[in-house]
Amino acid sequence: MARGRLTVAACGVAALIAGCAPQVQPSTARQPVMPLPVSITENAEPPDISSKAKELLASAPKPEFVMTAALLDAPSADTARCPAEMALVDDRVCVDRWEGTLVERAAGGERAWSPFLSIDGQESAFRAVSKRGLVPQAYISGEQAARACRASGKRLCRADEWEAACRGPAKTTFPYGNDRRAGACNDDIRSVHPVAEIAQLLSVKRDDMWRDMMNSPLINQLEGGLLPTGEREFCTNGYGVHDMVGNLHEWIDDSDGTFRGGYYMDTTKNGDGCSYATEAHDFTYHDYSTGFRCCMTPDSIE
Repeated sequence: MARGRLTVAACGVAALIAGCAPQVQPSTARQPVMPLPVSITENAEPPDISSKAKELLASAPKPEFVMTAALLDAPSADTARCPAEMALVDDRVCVDRWEGTLVERAAGGERAWSPFLSIDGQESAFRAVSKRGLVPQAYISGEQAARACRASGKRLCRADEWEAACRGPAKTTFPYGNDRRAGACNDDIRSVHPVAEIAQLLSVKRDDMWRDMMNSPLINQLEGGLLPTGEREFCTNGYGVHDMVGNLHEWIDDSDGTFRGGYYMDTTKNGDGCSYATEAHDFTYHDYSTGFRCCMTPDSIE
């Protein structure tokens, strides 16, 4: 996949919202779940799509297994050593419980950044936030994610730290066990690829879409794609970390560029479950599938 900036043949996104987009039959393309701001260059608070996501989950096949409620949001063995939004893993590293979102830091204070927009070219500083029920930040490079983690007093996870958190205390292939469970994590795979669907919606030629559309802010607003953090309640383990398989790829601390865990369209091509790792892109790459979470060294025991 080549890194692409938003380029729209004919109308463009702002014009699309104004209503000049070509007509597409409802049977071949759906409208985005949530409308974008009138101008995608303006800062905007993330739309709340949790109600729509819950509707989608209600109609989806239910996992054929049961996980005890004690594992959901399970506290660390020693919560005093990590911030509340982090889990203590292997008694050696604090790991964000949820995939990261961004807060913009400006002179007037802080405000949420839209998870559907890249931060390329922005003069503001950003810091990472980990919280349940938020749409996680995609369209972010490893370099940008590392800066956001540092701004919150954290860092990107090393490969061994990330994998240990994903496998859980039982060291299983998936967060919830050794066998893949349909519907446990957000890895269902949409019947139509989201890039192709948006390209069709905007009349972008197939030969151009993989180059020009990979960072379209419309992609992750389609139904059956990206979900808020923690929405798949079974995608966790005894450490109480969530969504480490599926939803978004997660950058780790590797200056050559590696992201882990797969995303909602692929959790198998580069390893299965917690072993998934993509090394095909450099640290400055980003697209609709790339996200992150942070780690930090726990407080020492006095």
